[in-house]
Amino acid sequence: MEEGSWGRRIALAGALAFAFVVAARSDVLVAAWRELVQLITLHGDPVPASPAILSGHEVQELETLPPQAQAERLLERAINHYDGAADLIAKNIDGWRGTIAMEGALNGLFMTAMDANDLRVRAAGIELYLAAYDIGKTPEELDRIMARCDEQADGRPHALYVVGLLGNRGIDPQRALDYLLRWAETPDDDTRHWAVEGIAMLGIDESIAPLLRFFHDDPSPFIRERAACGLAQHGMLDARQRFTAVPELLRFMDDPSLDATTRTWVFQALADISGQSLGSDPRDWRAWWAKRPATRGKIDR
Repeated sequence: MEEGSWGRRIALAGALAFAFVVAARSDVLVAAWRELVQLITLHGDPVPASPAILSGHEVQELETLPPQAQAERLLERAINHYDGAADLIAKNIDGWRGTIAMEGALNGLFMTAMDANDLRVRAAGIELYLAAYDIGKTPEELDRIMARCDEQADGRPHALYVVGLLGNRGIDPQRALDYLLRWAETPDDDTRHWAVEGIAMLGIDESIAPLLRFFHDDPSPFIRERAACGLAQHGMLDARQRFTAVPELLRFMDDPSLDATTRTWVFQALADISGQSLGSDPRDWRAWWAKRPATRGKIDR
């Protein structure tokens, strides 16, 4: 037999042997691959891609960007909980005032920030909103916004919202609440809506009772729903403050004056505030509440 033919036979035998080994081990390889893939799924705990910190390189790059791009990048990083992002927003916010616009990507990021589960992220969004509209955080600016709201009906919704934002940033929050409450009693639905939105943005204890009242009594279903959202998830109340509304919400469950839709929102608000999934049976909610420690304080409508 020729030497070349013998070599080809050896090579063919080796290839066949390798193929048998691969076939025999394919289940192991597939299992290993599946295990690797399952490390990154939509289930389980978060899997960090990298440390959530702003690198020195990124900070240097930010300094070369125009203010609008800086604000967008830092708000995106704040939404994703990057250490240092909120600090840089606070450091640069005064310099950005009047040089950034609440439009495009920044507006989209603002809307995302205001739904964040971290109130610090929402606060960063508020700071950028005020800077984009060149609104100073002073009592004098609050006076100016209120005067414009009184005089100009066209800009009233935006002005009422800004009053709430300024109150949240510590600018006469009680005076801001008193002013918003006055407009929340007007017959115009749009005006009442934005007054209620402003009250939800204040984030003070004194705003809870009015929000409960609007949730229960406002003639507009839309405004009742917005007041419920302000109590449950939206706005600037913290978890402790929202929890103080639970006793009144429990009373709403059996209130015959509420229509079926508003009663549904009561149970949704209870679920959002408590983190419990107890459905719409008042007995389950009372049993859950009975096991809670006594609630300090009382909310009166």
